[in-house]
Amino acid sequence: MRNALRSRLVDGKACMNGWLGIPSGYSAEVMARAGWHSITVDLQHGIQDYLSMVECFQAIGAYPVTPMVRVPWNEPGIIGKVLDAGAWGVICPMVNTAKEAQALVSACLYPPNGTRSNGPARAGGYGEPGNLYQSFANDELLILPMIETRDAIDNLDEILNVPGISGVYVGPSDMGLSFGLSPTLDREEEEILAIYRRIVTETRKRGLFCGLHNGAPAYAARMIELGFRIVTITSDATLLGKIAQDTVKQIRAASGGLAD
Repeated sequence: MRNALRSRLVDGKACMNGWLGIPSGYSAEVMARAGWHSITVDLQHGIQDYLSMVECFQAIGAYPVTPMVRVPWNEPGIIGKVLDAGAWGVICPMVNTAKEAQALVSACLYPPNGTRSNGPARAGGYGEPGNLYQSFANDELLILPMIETRDAIDNLDEILNVPGISGVYVGPSDMGLSFGLSPTLDREEEEILAIYRRIVTETRKRGLFCGLHNGAPAYAARMIELGFRIVTITSDATLLGKIAQDTVKQIRAASGGLAD
C-alpha cells in the first residue's frame, strides 16, 4: 500500500492539507468530504488527544484523504504511537538543529534506519499478506520537521541534509515571534518572504518537499506558485468560526437593524 500524499508530492503536484483541532470524528468526516488531499490532526495546539485522533483517523479513512499528525513535541513515545495508529506523516514542531532532525527520523523509522519499536496497531492493516506494513513503512512515511525559529533558519542546510527527512513544514507564527514580529500566518515582510524563497530553493535542490501553514486561500495559492507543495488553511475551528461570523453579519445587514 502506498502513501497517496507522498506519491502526489513525488509527481510534483501541490497538496491541500486540512487541519483538525476539534476532537470529533464527525468534524473530521465533514472535513474529509471537502476534498483535501491530506488532513492533519493537531496534537500540539489543537484540543485533540490520542483517542480523539484515532476517531478522526477512522472517519477520514472512508475518503481518499491521507491522515497525518502534528505531534506535540520531538519525543519518540508519542511519535511511535501516532504512526502505529495509522499516520502516514509526522509534522514535528520546533526542530532547530540537525541533531534534533536526526532524532525525529530515528523515532519514525524501523531498524536499521531508525529505532521505532514494532507494534503497528492500526497501521498494520495497511499491509497485505506477503507485504507487511513494516516492509514498506520506512519508504512511505512523510517526516516533516517544522522550521519556525531563527535557529532553524540558521541551521537549515544541516537539517535538510539529514537522511530520512521528507522535507520541512514552515510555522509562520512562531517564526514571526522568533524574528521579533507579530504571530500571524500570511506574512508579507520581505525578510520572511526571502526565507520562504530560500526554503523552496534548498528543498527543491535536494528533491525534498516544503509545506506552509496559511490563513487565506489566495495566499496559499501564491505560496504554491512560489514553490510550496503542501499548503494548509488555518484549521477546522477557525474555518467554522469564520463562516459563523460571516453568516451573523449577513443576517444583521439584511434585516435592516432588527437583528442587531
